[in-house]
Amino acid sequence: MTTARLGLVVGKKLLKRAVDRNRVKRIVREQFRLRRPDLPACDIIVRLAAKPAPLDGKLLADDFLALLDKLQRPGPKRNQ
Repeated sequence: MTTARLGLVVGKKLLKRAVDRNRVKRIVREQFRLRRPDLPACDIIVRLAAKPAPLDGKLLADDFLALLDKLQRPGPKRNQ
């Protein structure tokens, strides 16, 4: 694997309407596409854990980008 890959899980329990589920997936995919060259080669699974109160595209994109930023930061060194 040479680039990052994305998997999405948006269940019917959290977003009843297909148009809402598709909108969430479309927003996340687009943000991933823009940031993909900067990401490490890994598999990323995005699963919606809670229903977003307002389905605001900008807020959703910002939350996803914050998670990607966490992924790129080096973690603390562990002593073995």
